[in-house]
Amino acid sequence: MTGNGTRKSKVLKTQDAIDRKIQDKNIQPPPVECATILIPTLNEVENIDLLMERILSATKAHAFRIEILVVDGGSTDGTQDKVIQWCKKGPVRLVKSDGKGGLSGDILRGAAMAETDVVVVMDADLSHPPEALPSLIRPVLDRTHDMAIGSRYVAGGQTPGWPWTRRIVSRTATLLAWPLVSIRDPMSGFFAARREQLLSLGKEATGFKIALEIAAKGGDSLRVTEIPVTFIDRERGTSKFGTSEIFTCLKQMLLLAGGAVSSGSALRFAAVGSMGVLLDYFIFSLLLSLNVGVIPSHMVSFLGATIFNFFLNARWAFAKTARVNNQPRWQLYAFFLIVCVLALFLRGAVLAVLTEAAGWSPRIAIFFAIASAAIVNFVGLAFFVFPPQIARTTATIRWRVFAIGVVLYSLVLRLAFMGVINLSPQEAYYWSYAQHLDIGYLDHPPMVAWLIWLGTHLLGNREIGVRLPAFLSWLISSFFMYKLGRNLFGKTAGFASLLFIAALPMYCYFAFSITPDAPLCAAWAGCLYFLERALVNRQSKAWVGVGVCLGLGMLSKYTIALLVPAIGLFILLDKESRRWLRRPEPYLALVLALLLFSPVILWNATNDWASFVFQGARRWSGRPEISLHLLIGSVFVILTPVGVLGAIGALIPRGLKTSFFRRETGPNRQWLFSILLTVIPVSVFILHSLRNASKLTWTAPIWLALLPLMGFNLFAEAGHSIAHRMEQFCAKAWRPTMVLLLLFYGGGLYYLYAGLPGLPPIKAMKLPVAWREMGKEVETLRQQVRTETGSDPVIVGLDRYFISSELSFYLPGGNIPGHISGKHLFGMKSLMWRRWVPISAVTGKAVIVIYFDPAHLPNRPLEDYFERLGPVDYRWIKKNNRVVGKFYYRMGYGYRDHSYH
Repeated sequence: MTGNGTRKSKVLKTQDAIDRKIQDKNIQPPPVECATILIPTLNEVENIDLLMERILSATKAHAFRIEILVVDGGSTDGTQDKVIQWCKKGPVRLVKSDGKGGLSGDILRGAAMAETDVVVVMDADLSHPPEALPSLIRPVLDRTHDMAIGSRYVAGGQTPGWPWTRRIVSRTATLLAWPLVSIRDPMSGFFAARREQLLSLGKEATGFKIALEIAAKGGDSLRVTEIPVTFIDRERGTSKFGTSEIFTCLKQMLLLAGGAVSSGSALRFAAVGSMGVLLDYFIFSLLLSLNVGVIPSHMVSFLGATIFNFFLNARWAFAKTARVNNQPRWQLYAFFLIVCVLALFLRGAVLAVLTEAAGWSPRIAIFFAIASAAIVNFVGLAFFVFPPQIARTTATIRWRVFAIGVVLYSLVLRLAFMGVINLSPQEAYYWSYAQHLDIGYLDHPPMVAWLIWLGTHLLGNREIGVRLPAFLSWLISSFFMYKLGRNLFGKTAGFASLLFIAALPMYCYFAFSITPDAPLCAAWAGCLYFLERALVNRQSKAWVGVGVCLGLGMLSKYTIALLVPAIGLFILLDKESRRWLRRPEPYLALVLALLLFSPVILWNATNDWASFVFQGARRWSGRPEISLHLLIGSVFVILTPVGVLGAIGALIPRGLKTSFFRRETGPNRQWLFSILLTVIPVSVFILHSLRNASKLTWTAPIWLALLPLMGFNLFAEAGHSIAHRMEQFCAKAWRPTMVLLLLFYGGGLYYLYAGLPGLPPIKAMKLPVAWREMGKEVETLRQQVRTETGSDPVIVGLDRYFISSELSFYLPGGNIPGHISGKHLFGMKSLMWRRWVPISAVTGKAVIVIYFDPAHLPNRPLEDYFERLGPVDYRWIKKNNRVVGKFYYRMGYGYRDHSYH
């Protein structure tokens, strides 16, 4: 004892000397790092002892102190007494709570009582391993991260012994939370954060997933690390997880997403909707009985029902949760009416596809159509018309939710109309490609033909089979664009990229209509994604993806080759990327791209380089024609005027902007990447437009590289420069622009399909309006000639390729090989039809010549090409008992080639 006392005395004297020395030199001792471990409990007496022992054992060898703060929500099994015993043994405190605030209330109460800056929240049931505490605490103590989460869903995380039902519930909840946060396991209750982050949640925080609240509020700026943990179900005590917790979690996520949602509001909305349907039907029937026309009766009844529904929803269904007193009633009604019109268009689309494409009875299909409209109405009202009184969401989450709404609506709308609207002439022409499958064609590479061949072999020679590849290509484009935006500028920029590619006009068109641009955009987006991985993140394996996408893109359209000089310039200008000049991966990527592209090279080599001449030298030669104004106009169509302003703002370099980039490898690299991969390809088309014609869709894929930067600028800091003001204007203007675009798409597609009340039918046959009906009329002519001559006539359209291509698809009797041809029979150009049906194959046969405009007639009289020629006649084209056009025709007998005489 004496020896121990002597040593202790020496230690104390030494410490006193050190303290005096510090005071003499005015030096402060190093601060002791501390963390609070906050444990909410409710009837956990069986787990307290082992939990405390494991916590103290796991943290004793580390250079930080801990306090254990147990917040008990009113246990009745002796938990509080057990904790009081531990208070006498170590750094443990007990905070008693009445539990009325739920789990979140207990956690926030404990955070208010904590005496340290760093707080760890964990369960008391031993499902969270205390041994992981140091790994969670250290990143937050070191200020390298704002939050550390014990994650089950990162590499190394596990959930052993979970039943499949529990896994499905957990994964589903995680998926639903995906738009709100940027972490893989937002449902984890095991995390470390700063005390002020917990306290900033306030009393509005509800539910039992506080980590979700913090991550949602922090947004893209929150620095989070996920530590792998093994989550083990409790072995002692009773689990609190049940159905009520699932619904509480769902409600929590909906509130965080900005929705005025509750079970009560949903039931009240259903009641209001049912009454609105009855009122709509009553007004409609009453007006009809008064001899008012169907169209005005329909419009008046719809308007009356919307007014009725609006006031009941505002004053009853959403009265307790909606912020209805801060905006004029007329403005709220305008928003409500927009939602109703969007729902009406989707309802018509669902009804059309179920009755026409699927063959359902209208009496059954109407229920699904009503259900789809009800979903649109409820989501629109709960999230956008009647937002909650207390806003718990952030601007970034509102943008993400808005993006999801736009994407889902446009997705379902396109998918529904895709199978009921006639093919456009371009689509029918590319379908003809697939009927003459090859490794190359005159005016385009073969990818579009291969994809159509695959789609029609899966779903048949129907519109949905032809267009399915366009839809799938858009899904691929969207996946890569989201990943590209997220990698470059954060998750919200990824959602903005997804929003742009879903709603901007040309990308929406590519998602609906099959053209070479659809697979080109998919390959272009994929190439951009893998280039970012390779150049910005230095992943050498990503060059394989670059080569594959570049090769597949060139099989779609040669335009993607313009990325190659842009890539080279980026490597030269970016210091960190110059190392790729000395490595084989970029060169091997080019070799891989050329190997994939080799079928087209082979086809050209055996066909006098026809396609390369057509797409290359021919585009740059010929009569000079300045089309820069048309190129600029096409950009306004592709991006919209708001998008053009956003693009201009994104192209302006500013040092202020770069301070927001998250990457430590050089803040200007992402900006340089986006700019060069946009400007270099665009500059080629600008030069081309100074001497040659431009087309609407040519630059559409090029702007993909700029979309993530445009999305990022929506959330850049406010400033007073012209560029900042443009970005602030765009941030306000994008939402109404997107809504107007959705209304235009819904109304336009419905107009193409069935017309709109009060509007005349579309009579432009260049649009996909009534080609099926025209095919039926032409089929009667074919049968007439077949009866007269005993053989099938050849049908020739005298426009560029529209009539021949459309009739190939829509003739009820089918396209007999060699019996539909092009106007090359009369000495004019007809693209691939010259190769598919040579003149020699038609000599001596009967021909039905069809045209819309006498101006399409060849210079040489038609009489020179036939032994006998019938008179000019015409037929009306009707759809839904309304005239939509007419076509002229002449019967020719004994065709002979006079094109070279």
